[in-house]
Amino acid sequence: MKRLIFAFVSLILVCVLLVLYLPGGIIGPNQTETKTTTIRESILNLYGIDPYSLDPATVGDATSVSYMIQIFGGLVRFNDDMEIASDIAGDWDVSNDGRIYTFYLRDDVRFHSGRQVKAEDFKYSWERACQPATGSQTAATYLGDIVGAGEVLVGERENISGIEVVDDYTLRVTINEPKSYFLYKLTYATALVVNKDNVETGGDWWRNPDGTGPFKLKQWDEGSLLVLERNDFYNPLSSFRGVDMINFHLWAGRSMDLYETGQIDIGQVNLAYIDKVTDTDGDFYTQLEIFPELSLVYLGFNCQKPPFDDVDIRRAFSMAIDKEKLVSLIYKDTMSRADGILPSGMPGYNESLIGLEYDVELAHELIAASEYGSVSNLPPINITTGGRGGHIPSELEAIIHEWRINLGVEVEVRQLEPEVYLYELMQEKDEMFYWGWSADYPHPQNFLEVLFASGSEYNVGGYSNQEVDSLMKMASQEQNRETSLELYRQAEQMMVSDAACLPLWYGKSYVLVKPYVEGYRLNLLGYAALSEVSVIRLD
Repeated sequence: MKRLIFAFVSLILVCVLLVLYLPGGIIGPNQTETKTTTIRESILNLYGIDPYSLDPATVGDATSVSYMIQIFGGLVRFNDDMEIASDIAGDWDVSNDGRIYTFYLRDDVRFHSGRQVKAEDFKYSWERACQPATGSQTAATYLGDIVGAGEVLVGERENISGIEVVDDYTLRVTINEPKSYFLYKLTYATALVVNKDNVETGGDWWRNPDGTGPFKLKQWDEGSLLVLERNDFYNPLSSFRGVDMINFHLWAGRSMDLYETGQIDIGQVNLAYIDKVTDTDGDFYTQLEIFPELSLVYLGFNCQKPPFDDVDIRRAFSMAIDKEKLVSLIYKDTMSRADGILPSGMPGYNESLIGLEYDVELAHELIAASEYGSVSNLPPINITTGGRGGHIPSELEAIIHEWRINLGVEVEVRQLEPEVYLYELMQEKDEMFYWGWSADYPHPQNFLEVLFASGSEYNVGGYSNQEVDSLMKMASQEQNRETSLELYRQAEQMMVSDAACLPLWYGKSYVLVKPYVEGYRLNLLGYAALSEVSVIRLD
């Protein structure tokens, strides 16, 4: 996850189209607390988008992951404080050199089908994810630190040598070098456990997934309805006080309309309705929840292709955009301007970071100093974005207009189908691309290294700086947390000065929650723990 988010921010405030941020909240502050009765056969209705897939090994979009974390489980997870907590692994220890992790699985975890989960299931799941035939675009990023994973990824071996099944409930994992974020990676979808018997039923096995999570898939009618029902075998260490069934109404209409008419219990707020829901005298204000999130929307430069292989051109294009004005006029200040790559709230966030300021005069000087000398000598420039029907997000139109006015440069837009855009951008990108990223785990490596390290699987723009790579490697191995974060700050500052990308804004989630929904909230990754949600009625 990586969690990819991309460019339909004009339609949904959570920054992009293919992200399903399951919206959440609590009883409004102005409501009187009353006696409540939990309904046993309680049903929660949500707006949804079809997942691309429910195979943990192959997905790379947040929509699919948001369903998947309800259906599947892993060794570890994040608790409410975004700290690593037990899931299927009841405990674990780490060797003194930071390379060997030994996980002690609980013996009371079962798949939805009732079979016990054992260490061999994790070995199978991870090796399957890494095998070329599976076609995973995430395995190298999230499992590639394990010794021997690289050989499986390129088809040289079938088994990962760094994974050892000690006994039915003990799994030993050896990584290639100390990594301060390794446990964080194991929370992501690629590391979730699947049932081999389930997978071997056929290519579309994931339409009937046999997971270990709090919910199991009951029904999926594409473009219409997806239903999750409570899993009675779920983790007894967790306090499942949630609903019995969740109905996701897929592409059923605008979320706000469905919310107003009572067809869904939680609704995303479209930008067109932001004034209505933030009106303190209005009907919806007490039902509005605003959740911060660790996400970044940015314009990527193809650093391997003219003209953006020239750092002065990247800087000039970056300094010709008035992000403050765009946030105010386009987003009505619902987003936060981004000068750097790490969002506020992320460990290592640098309040003293020096961004590339809006300065049209200096932008022209940079172009003059570049190998091109003048905008008239620039090659044709195209920007790749996703979507259908020729619709271009209003914020992208505004950005292109500013380049036209401030630099005298015409930029053309090439639109790809969302599914193609999300999974094939590496091959399809033009000179620029409109992109976004939302954290898979709260560690700076998930943004800085995953997106911009030389040769990284998700370094779509091909940015490369050996000094930056060296800083990030030192940061990943450094055992002192503050020293590590300072190294990441230094690396980020160099990326920003190099204009590795054009950061635009950090996101927030604006959602409405009915008064009878209790315990629903989004964490910093944009996900809700549905097993902690209750539907109540006021007596």
